[in-house]
Amino acid sequence: MHWDLSRFTELEGKLADKSFKGITSIVVVQGDKLVYEAYFNGGNPDQLNDIRSASKSVTALLVGAAIDRGLIPKVQTPIYGYFSDKQPWQHPDPRKQAITLEDLLTMSSQWECDDENQFSGGNEERMYVTEDWLQFALDLPIKGYAPWMSKPKDSPYGRAFSYCTAGAFVAGAVVERATHKPLADFAAEALEHPLGITQVKWNRSPLGIGMGGGGTRYRSRDLAKLGQLALDGGRWQGQQVISPSWIQAMLTPRAQAREDADYGYLWWRFRFPLKGVEQPTWAMGGNGGNYVFVVPSQKLVAVITSTAYNHSYAHPQSQGIFRDYILKAMP
Repeated sequence: MHWDLSRFTELEGKLADKSFKGITSIVVVQGDKLVYEAYFNGGNPDQLNDIRSASKSVTALLVGAAIDRGLIPKVQTPIYGYFSDKQPWQHPDPRKQAITLEDLLTMSSQWECDDENQFSGGNEERMYVTEDWLQFALDLPIKGYAPWMSKPKDSPYGRAFSYCTAGAFVAGAVVERATHKPLADFAAEALEHPLGITQVKWNRSPLGIGMGGGGTRYRSRDLAKLGQLALDGGRWQGQQVISPSWIQAMLTPRAQAREDADYGYLWWRFRFPLKGVEQPTWAMGGNGGNYVFVVPSQKLVAVITSTAYNHSYAHPQSQGIFRDYILKAMP
């Protein structure tokens, strides 16, 4: 059985005639074999792609690495204990003290924080215009539930999902506090160097805290390695880089993000049809339509990088390429 490479030729036609816009690279790996790799619109193999929020999924891997090393006791560890130097924080509440790392990783903390609501006090755009992002997040009030909103007890998996970049940023800050290292340094040591990833760029907040919430830059092939690591239970070329128990915990649905998507620990779970059968597909996803798709049942990893930032077509376009071209080209 062979891949139907004519699908990729057809896709290249769509990219050439601008039916699809802003796509810079597509890399497809099955098993450990490279099936397809191509660059478009100025992309190239050494391009450090700004994958925006897809880097949140890397933060989840780093939390696992810190837990593996015993530097963070467990994923249910309350977070406020790491930041006693930031006291007093606004809106003190016992429910805030109870917020755990797991709440941040599942986007279901009780903070009033929703990036998809411009009126939300915790919206990421409000954080970016302040100097102290950590204080901004720790000061957030407890959210209320309007009558039309789902409360945790009435939600699938018992968690009410609300997309919150500030939470992912704080998760990265916990890793820094626990490891006593800048996030980029711990990432290099615990994750990137074992995978042979040498070219990477991490962002930092105005006060110098590693940005675990987005904007890390990787080469396309290195993104594929991150997908492979998730696919292979934390192993890379025979070496256990992240524990299998963490990968399994990370890739377990823990909240319903949308009608068509669940959420693990900062990883999305979609369902895409393959030959008429829905396949659970885990994904790192970010603004602009940047994705690393992982289909465990098919041992498939597909990377799509794109610069269609802040365009409404960006996510549907990348998901469509994956669904209608990559999956349909499969043997």
